[in-house]
This record gives sequence, structure tokens and C-alpha cells, in this order.
Amino acid sequence: MQSARKRFGLILPAGLLTALFLAMPVWAEDAAEEIASSSHYYNTFWALVPSFVAIILALITKEVYSSLFIGITVGAVLAANGNFEKTLNNIFTNGIVASVSDPYNVGILVFLVMLGSIVCLMNKAGGSAAFGRWADVHIKTRRGAQLATILLGILIFIDDYFNCLTVGSVMRPVTDRHKISRAKLAYLIDATAAPICIIAPISSWAAAVSGFVSDGSGLALFIRTIPYNFYALLTIVMMLTLTIKNVDYGPMIKFEKNAKAGDIFSGANPYANQEDNVPEGKGKVIDLVLPIIVLVTCCIIGMIYTGGFFGGANFIEAFSNSDASVGLMLGSAFGLLFSIIYYVARKSFSFKEAMSCVPEGFKAMVPAILILVFAWSLKNMTSFLGADVYVAGVIEGSAKGLQMFLPAVIFLIGCVLSFATGTSWGTFGILIPIVLEAFPWSQGNPISIVCVSACMAGAVCGDHCSPISDTTIMSSAGAQCEHVNHVSTQLPYALTCAGVSAVGYLLAGILAVNKLPAVVALPFAVLLMIIVAMALGRKTEEATV
Repeated sequence: MQSARKRFGLILPAGLLTALFLAMPVWAEDAAEEIASSSHYYNTFWALVPSFVAIILALITKEVYSSLFIGITVGAVLAANGNFEKTLNNIFTNGIVASVSDPYNVGILVFLVMLGSIVCLMNKAGGSAAFGRWADVHIKTRRGAQLATILLGILIFIDDYFNCLTVGSVMRPVTDRHKISRAKLAYLIDATAAPICIIAPISSWAAAVSGFVSDGSGLALFIRTIPYNFYALLTIVMMLTLTIKNVDYGPMIKFEKNAKAGDIFSGANPYANQEDNVPEGKGKVIDLVLPIIVLVTCCIIGMIYTGGFFGGANFIEAFSNSDASVGLMLGSAFGLLFSIIYYVARKSFSFKEAMSCVPEGFKAMVPAILILVFAWSLKNMTSFLGADVYVAGVIEGSAKGLQMFLPAVIFLIGCVLSFATGTSWGTFGILIPIVLEAFPWSQGNPISIVCVSACMAGAVCGDHCSPISDTTIMSSAGAQCEHVNHVSTQLPYALTCAGVSAVGYLLAGILAVNKLPAVVALPFAVLLMIIVAMALGRKTEEATV
């Protein structure tokens, strides 16, 4: 009888939560319409204020959880016109609960938990340690370890979430042995996530961009924009320049100096309780490589499955129509199942020990999950306040202005919007349709392709700078780095690339308007990027903190 009560005690809350999750998307949609019609701050500059408050507080206090929650609260107050009851409802019901119950977000959270469990299994089996021992023999220098991280990041171009966590779990043992700071690892992961995905024709980002072009020629337009995606290309150039020349600048120098002295975290490790004690010599490199290969394969199959590949669509169409959330969730589920069977069959540990890694993997991802939920809730607030509508109006009002300056202007607006909202996809989802309406690319207008590239580049740039960006949060989680440390060390690099990119778009706009090949701006921007990076960079030993 007592066991039956216990079961009932578990089933009832689970049933209530399920009903709540099913109902919440409808409530959130109704809430958005109600706020749009009632808030005095809808479609005004105030719609961007909650994000700016959260970002500024995070950079000042170095504490991201309270900063995000305060930003959510500010947005909720504005959306409720100061009404206390409505404010509370906006914070929790329309904000946090609605974010957690969104089907796409739930898929990403499940993917995070499963990936965390796979990493825990690999660590427990000794795969990560074995790869570290192999790297000791084959990777001799700090430069080599960083270049290996960059190469792996470039090879995993399917999706930025998957990139961040996979590259982090594989390369942490290598970079730790070569005394590379976790902040530097987080930067390398972030710089090979979104910037690679946004120039890879077969990726979840290409699929997203293609979906914003209504005439079915989205993928062709995406490919045409690659040579003009200055921020993504220059980020790769800058990263390679800093790595090859072994230089850094800004706050990163302090973190690298501390790492060389033995403190790779420059303070407390937020993931310290997740470290596994693996007996020396346990495991082989195949214990890490094979599960990763299976995971990558399963995630690719999962994504094309959601896009209708097995229903008759070709590979490109399937990727264009894929649902990254569902695809990654399915792929990670099969990857986790394979990992458990593989390690138990190899007698790395018992089945009971394997299953204990599932909750351990969940715990390892709790910091990233908490930040993501708060970031998503903050995005809900800015969406309720009509931040996208406000920015769209600004763009439409100036789209017919001086065309030669338009690419640079669109790039900068994309940066601000993505920085404030923390979403790249939402940013180019707003800007690309406006640009294509003003300058249809089907008419052969060269300024159209450059402006679409500027939308995408600005979205990635703001994403890189923003503490509330999903990819920035994932990069911190992948490197197991304090989130604010990652943001503060990456910001100078991202802003430098943004400045050079703006110059490149200014030149490209002038060339396009005058019927000259705008692609000439790319080698100019690359050369300028190398010169600036070398001028700013200092060797860690020679720099003063």
C-alpha cells in the first residue's frame, strides 16, 4: 500500500507537469498578443533595455545568474506596465516556465543531458585520459594543441551546439596538459562554432538561412554570400594569426599567464565536482574516438531524418528542412545507447556504473542549462516587448538611403540586435526578408548579396559578444570555463573583428554600387585583419597585466 502511494505520489506530479508543458505554448502565445496590445513600451527602444541591463550587470558583477534574472525582471515590469501581479506572471509563467516547456528548447536540453552523460561515460572508461596520453606523444607544443582544437572545430561543422560540446569534451585533456587556459579554449571553441556553421552549406545554420528566402532559392543565395561573410572569415583568420604567432591581447593575457603558472581557471572551477578520478593507464584512445564517431553519425542521420530524407527528399533538401533540436536529440539518444553497450561489452565498468553516469551527466550540464533557461526567458521578454518589430522599423526606414553605406549599417544593426537578444537566427530572420524586399537578389543586384551577408555576419558577431547567447553559453560549458571569464576575454577579439568587418562592408558597398567586383573587399579585409592582430598581439611572457 505504501509503495502504491509512493508511485501515485510520483505519477500525479508528473502528470500535472506534462499537462502544464502541453498547455504552456498556447498560454505563451496568448500572453504575447496581450502584452503587445497593452504594454506602453511595446515597439520602442525600451524593448532592448532588459537585455542591456542583464549584459551590463554580468560584465560588472561577474555573476551571470542574478544578472540574467534581473534583466528578466526589468522586462517583466515593462511588459506589465508596473503591475505587480502581472510582473510575477510574466517572470515565471510567460518567462521561465514557457521557455522550459517550448518543444524546441526541451529538445536542446535533452541533447545537453545526453551529451553530458556520454562525456561522463568516456571519462569513466578512461577514453579522455587515453586521448590525453596519446596527445602528449603527438602534440608537442601549446601551438599544436590550439591548432588541433581549431582543426577539430572546423571538421564538426554540422551544428554549433554539437560543435561546442564535442570539441570541448575531446580537447580539454589536451589543452590542460599544455597549460592552455580554459578561457582560451572557450574562445577557440566559440570561434569555430557559429563562424564555421554560417559558412558551411551543409549545416543547421544554412538550413535556417535558406528557410527565410521564400522563392526556394535560399541555399543558392547562402552559397553566394560565403565570400562576403566577413566576420566569420575574419574570425578564423584572426584566430589562426594569434595561434601561429603565439600572441594574445586584452584580458586573455592574464588568463594565459595564470595557466602557464599552473592555474588554468584563473580562480575557481565551476565544474570541479564533475571531475572523474580515472586509474592511471585505464582506457584506450578508441574509447573516446569510436563513441564520438558514432555520435556524429547518429546526429547527422537524426537531422536528415527530421528533414524527410527517408521519405524521398535528397540530402540537401533534408538538411534545409531539418529540425536541429529533434535531430540532435535523437542522435544523442542513439549515441548514448551505443556508448553504454560498448563500454559494458568491453568491461570498462558494470551496467550499474554505466547507468550512474546518466544523472552525473545531468549534473555536469546544470550550469549551462540554468543559464540557457534564463537566457531564453529574457528573450521571451524582449519578444513580448516587440524588440524585433522596433528594429525592423528602423531598418525599413533607412533601407532606401545611401546604398554604399547600407552593408556596413546593416552589419552594425545586426550586431546590436543579436547582442541585445542573444539570438543569431532570430536576427537574420528579421533582417534578411527586409533586405530582400528592398533589393531582390533575383534581379542581379550585387548590393543584395552583400547586404544579406552583412545580416548574417552581424548576427554572428552579436552572438559572439553577447553573454546571453546560446552558443556563447555552450562554449563556456564545452570548455568548462566560468561563463563571465569567457565573455570578458572573447569580447576584445570579437570587437576587433567587428571593426575590420565594418570597414570591409563599407568598401564592398562602394564597389557594389559602382558595378565593380565587391569580392575585392575580402582580401583587403583579410590583410587588414592580420595587420591589426599582429599589431595588438603580445607574447604572454612579454606582456604586462
